[in-house]
Amino acid sequence: MSPFEALMIICFGAAWPLSIFKSIHSRSTRGKSVLFLYVVFIGYVSGCIHKFKYNMDPIIWLYVLNATMVAIDAAMFHRNRRLERALLAKAAVEENPPY
Repeated sequence: MSPFEALMIICFGAAWPLSIFKSIHSRSTRGKSVLFLYVVFIGYVSGCIHKFKYNMDPIIWLYVLNATMVAIDAAMFHRNRRLERALLAKAAVEENPPY
């Protein structure tokens, strides 16, 4: 187990709780890239696969934790996009009522 790998994963993971918090409370996709979230998620999953296949050590739990946080943030992105679309549809109906 490398302390440098652990520190790297901890530092990368430190940003996700704040990002999730902001996604939940802002209810907006502004400033988010779902493609970026998917790429990071694939990276963490690849790290997990490497740990399972070649070098199983406790660091795998940091990869799993980070991948979980990225997945939660991606889910919040999709929720927020759905909310934004619903607001736009409601505004369009209010602007142009069907009667």
